[in-house]
Amino acid sequence: MPHHIRFVFPFTAIVGQEKMKKALLLNAINPRIGGVLIRGQKGTGKSTAVRALADLLPEIKVVENCPFNCNPDNPLEMCDSCYERYTRGEELKWIKRKVKIVNLPLNATVDRVAGTLNIERALKEGIKALDPGLLAEANRGILYIDEVNLLDDYVADILLDVAASGVNIVERENVSVAHPSRFILIGTMNPEEGELRPQLLDRFGLQVDVDTITDPAQQVEIVKRVEEFESDLAGFMAKYEMEQKSLKLRIEKAQKILPNVQIAEGLLYEIANVCSKLAVSNRAPIVVARTAKTLAAFSERDNVNKDDVLEAMELALPHRMRKKPFERPYLPRQKLEELISKNNCENHTVKDEGSNFEKSSKPSGELLFDASSPTHINLEGCRRWDSHVGKSGRSVTAKIIGGGRGAYVYSVIPKGKASDVAIDATIRAAAARAIGCKEATLKISDEDIREKVRRIKTSSLIILVVDASGSMAARKRMEVAKGATLGLLNNAYTRRDKVAFIAFRGASSELLLPPTSSLDLAHAALKELPTGGRTPLSHALLTTLNMIQSEKMKNTISLKPSIVLITDGKANVSLGGEIRQEIVELCGKLKETGAQLTVIDVSEDPFTPNYIEDIIKAANAKHVKIRNLTDDNLQKIITANMLSKDTPLQF
Repeated sequence: MPHHIRFVFPFTAIVGQEKMKKALLLNAINPRIGGVLIRGQKGTGKSTAVRALADLLPEIKVVENCPFNCNPDNPLEMCDSCYERYTRGEELKWIKRKVKIVNLPLNATVDRVAGTLNIERALKEGIKALDPGLLAEANRGILYIDEVNLLDDYVADILLDVAASGVNIVERENVSVAHPSRFILIGTMNPEEGELRPQLLDRFGLQVDVDTITDPAQQVEIVKRVEEFESDLAGFMAKYEMEQKSLKLRIEKAQKILPNVQIAEGLLYEIANVCSKLAVSNRAPIVVARTAKTLAAFSERDNVNKDDVLEAMELALPHRMRKKPFERPYLPRQKLEELISKNNCENHTVKDEGSNFEKSSKPSGELLFDASSPTHINLEGCRRWDSHVGKSGRSVTAKIIGGGRGAYVYSVIPKGKASDVAIDATIRAAAARAIGCKEATLKISDEDIREKVRRIKTSSLIILVVDASGSMAARKRMEVAKGATLGLLNNAYTRRDKVAFIAFRGASSELLLPPTSSLDLAHAALKELPTGGRTPLSHALLTTLNMIQSEKMKNTISLKPSIVLITDGKANVSLGGEIRQEIVELCGKLKETGAQLTVIDVSEDPFTPNYIEDIIKAANAKHVKIRNLTDDNLQKIITANMLSKDTPLQF
């Protein structure tokens, strides 16, 4: 038995972050709220609070030796095996245990998350067997995903399906196994490392933003408590024991009150009206109502009041109403009160005010351009580097073993235990070995097992990095670049490409459009773009590098980054060091990511010093010198950039 015991920092000892703690407690009382997403920088106590939550939850009854934590008292929360025993009248032995927190690591495979059918065992023993995954372990518990915004898209799709249905279905080789999987979904993320897909974002019931505590008194208290926790563990835990027990009892009492909480129909109409004005999803009013009822139960009341509704809206609506990528969700209570008080005003609308309800100030000297019509970008038949192209010219693929994804193309002898058994090849191998044998039954042995090699579609990440400083404003090149982005997205669905748009001007760069294949999102994000100011080229290269590294964490196999940098090569804003050295170092790191960079040189004066040559040499980039950037020219450049690295550009 392991003697190393991991002690968790008490929930009641966490300093500050009251909004985050309340959101977690509300989900503990009522898991039907749908979980919580916690956004904030590192070191703000996000993970500490999540781990501490489990210690507050009451014990649950589970069927003994059931890998799915089935509820022995509710047949609707049982797996097939437990349900069959229940219908036969068999007594289900049960035990009590604490609610689990199951961590879903970013590098978890699909089989580890969803579970996998043990095909090898089924072939040898003739039985249907499931090796449970994390979704089985998390049933009736907490599924915690740190850095959820970096989660692989395929795994995220599985989570969406299971979170919606409460059932996980594993299908392999025409064999299907299902089991219950209902959990409190808790995710934490640092917005600086990338945004969350809108579909997954809406799946979180509540969202809170946590900031670094800046109050000196609170910072001192944090230091004292952490030092005491590490130097006198037993004494520290005893110090907060009574507070922990008191909060546990309060949670249990709220859970008993919750079924009897009522919400007036008038308040339901207020919720519906506000959600309608904010144009949020249909899930929003459901979450608001459930949260308001839970707040009432937590306050030991059986009726919802207006304050409960307002607080619920603050937690459940902001992340559902963002209009721009990387826009911080914000919905002040004052604005909510105004919306509720003006429900009868038909002409009142919030849509034009934006989700931050603040008018954006535009520095002097800026110009605003609207996006041009989508540029037609013909990528059909283009061969992307390090890839395989099918007969149609569209399919760009890579071969993988053991991933369980993609089309099955052939089989190989596995190295170690096979995770993706090829049944046809396994049977052929066993039959070939059995030739001349008198036994009528075909037996499968370890040496017969074969593993599938699959071909998956790869995708390109096309990044347009555009100089929006004063030197570029005169000719409206931004308009052409935005038109090209929309044109690229017309191809994105069939080719599984993603497009991103980075503009740099003033003191820094801005990721206006994070990697997406959504044409609607691009239209909204690139509707207007201010230009003017200084030229922070180093910032743009750093933003590009960070984004590629973030996307590669999600999709290490199939991502092919391609960068189109539109610049005159000038730069007059550094990251803190010498500009030329910064540019060379960043371009070298971009080269290491495998990204193909094309520099569209729009400089007009050949005698004015710039950094074009430094970029080309450090990044091994293609160079296109062009004076008049048009839609047609940009189409040719992007098409050529998708070809083999050695293909010359001709204009």
